[in-house]
Amino acid sequence: MTLHIQILNPSAKNLLNELEKLNLIRIKRKDESKPDFLDLVKNIRQKKKGGMSLEEISKEVEAVRLKRYQNKGK
Repeated sequence: MTLHIQILNPSAKNLLNELEKLNLIRIKRKDESKPDFLDLVKNIRQKKKGGMSLEEISKEVEAVRLKRYQNKGK
């Protein structure tokens, strides 16, 4: 399960760090939570053995962009 938490009180960060030390939670920095582009490409390539055409790649990119822009509006 993944939760995004906004820390309002700086002392709460110490509490979270202690929970991480106890191996109860894992803290990921913002840049780590986004999938790496190359990992995404490898994942897509593994799903389709014959490779993707330029048209299929373009459709996939547009779908991801649309989803990202829709999430920014929330």
